[in-house]
Amino acid sequence: MKLVYSGKTKDVFAMENGNYLLKFKDDCTGKDGVFDPGENSVGLTIEGVGDVNLRMSIYFFEKVNEAGIKTHYVSANLNDTTMEVLPAKPFGKGLEVICRHKAVGSFYRRYSDYIEEGADLPAYVEATFKNDAKGDPLVTKDGLIDLGVMTDAQYEDVKSMTQKITQIVADDLKEKGLILYDIKFEFGYDKDGNVMLIDEIASGNMRVYKDGKYIDPMTLSKLFFAK
Repeated sequence: MKLVYSGKTKDVFAMENGNYLLKFKDDCTGKDGVFDPGENSVGLTIEGVGDVNLRMSIYFFEKVNEAGIKTHYVSANLNDTTMEVLPAKPFGKGLEVICRHKAVGSFYRRYSDYIEEGADLPAYVEATFKNDAKGDPLVTKDGLIDLGVMTDAQYEDVKSMTQKITQIVADDLKEKGLILYDIKFEFGYDKDGNVMLIDEIASGNMRVYKDGKYIDPMTLSKLFFAK
């Protein structure tokens, strides 16, 4: 297989059948050794996090597929921490879509003049361009359309899918006594322009609390899969 791209938390390989293979790493985004899904650089390495991120991704991708929402997920191999996915073209040079149920993190830092920390949000959706040098700048719907990154219809699909997938994740976590504050997704599109969820759905991409206290990714994964 040919290495196509080496990312912060995964490597991407081209397969002979036309699909791609994602190899999950143990690296996490953060700053000064502290995990933060909103950060734009690798801040720490946690042994085993690639494995649990893949396990959670398998679990949720299968649920999302069952709900009739298009994803790139095909299959996975836990023995070598890999996931086979359908080919998908990313929007622009990479776009992250965040859905927020609570005002925390970078959202609160930006808008603290207007909202209290931890206040409820109505499945608020925002997007940022993946660009470390520019600090992952926020971009509006108009910006995405006017810059030719996506069409109006694709944006509406991304927003709707983001909110539906977030609710699937939030409902599942709630059954385990866990509260989802926000979650980060990536989307792409197939050769016909149809939007699909790509990348992963894992503890490293979400901010979750239990009894008012933040749960780190490894602890979250252990709680999530506890019998």
